[in-house]
Amino acid sequence: MPRSLWLLVIGTVINVMAASFLWPINTIYIHEHLGKSLTVAGIVLMLNAAATVVGNLVGGVLFDRIGGFKSIILGIVITLVSVVTLMFFHGWPIYIYLLIFIGFGSGIVFPATYALAGTVWPEGGRKAFNVIYVAQNVGVAVGASLGGIVASISFQYSFVANAVFYVVFFIIALLGYRNIDARKASHASILNQNTGTKSSRKFTALAILCIGYLLCWVGYAQWPSTIASHTQNLNIPLNQYSVLWTVNGALILCAQPLITQFVKYVAKTLKQQMIVGFILLIVSFVVTAFAEQFSGFLIAMIILTFGEMLVWPAVPTVADDLAPNGRQGFYQGFVNSAATGGKMIGPLLGGIIADYYHMNYLFMIIISLLTIGIFTTLIYDRKLKYPAKTEEITVHS
Repeated sequence: MPRSLWLLVIGTVINVMAASFLWPINTIYIHEHLGKSLTVAGIVLMLNAAATVVGNLVGGVLFDRIGGFKSIILGIVITLVSVVTLMFFHGWPIYIYLLIFIGFGSGIVFPATYALAGTVWPEGGRKAFNVIYVAQNVGVAVGASLGGIVASISFQYSFVANAVFYVVFFIIALLGYRNIDARKASHASILNQNTGTKSSRKFTALAILCIGYLLCWVGYAQWPSTIASHTQNLNIPLNQYSVLWTVNGALILCAQPLITQFVKYVAKTLKQQMIVGFILLIVSFVVTAFAEQFSGFLIAMIILTFGEMLVWPAVPTVADDLAPNGRQGFYQGFVNSAATGGKMIGPLLGGIIADYYHMNYLFMIIISLLTIGIFTTLIYDRKLKYPAKTEEITVHS
């Protein structure tokens, strides 16, 4: 793996660690310390997610126009100014405005990071995006664990820690990413890119694929929202529910050799990997629908984790292979926007169905949505004049 990709990995871990000091406490802080209802808290988080979607799209376009280094620095600066301000001003309603700017700034960073990863190690295929995916999960695991400890002492310390880690990320990006951007393969400006029929078909293929990806995230987003509440209704202790996410993070780190062997000898193409991943996600929700004890949810989480390990890195890999020269950033931004859109829609949709109907009805709907995702994955490249490169890629160990 190239040294430049290691710098991106380190930066991603620090970036996600910084965010993980804040996002787990948002609902609690808005509800308990600012005295707002859970509905208001949900609206605020939706605004944050919507700003992230816009940031994803803007970040992708900026990557194509001004390069990865400048795009990432701009995103970090916007986020850093917001989190430093949050240290001193975290009352109502300024908290809303700052979360919106934080979502927008962080949204710019991620597609540029993924686009750079694909550019600096094009021969790595899926592996380049997989290491960024693993780095994100390391950041979440470490950041959320430390964040819980810090928040239990004082929310003020959480705001400070959030800012400190973003300063570290800014220094890493400022000193290390400039050379990465200078070495990346040259590509034409999006303004000069031929947007003919072939390019149009590739974007149509990406859009169809991302429909399934968004639906996948709508389902996945139920775990930290409606399913979390469901476990409490079944009298499963909160500490046991938190263990499920510990298992999720541990598997993502420790089961990579298994995934590598699986994609090398069994699911050799990206389409096969995504189809198997969707099937595993469906099975996990079937198990969840019948689970009444912690052991049932644990089995479902293990299956879910293997499913996400096959789908999550594959989609940005497909986007990188489909992207015409000069549009890598825009395509990665579109993928990130689909994921964020799923995170935004999922809790709201799940909450409405759980409140007015029944959890089993919600599981049936999620399974149906994931089935649609399998269909969109099967047909996304059908109208391409030539077989997509992604269908010919095998993953090397």
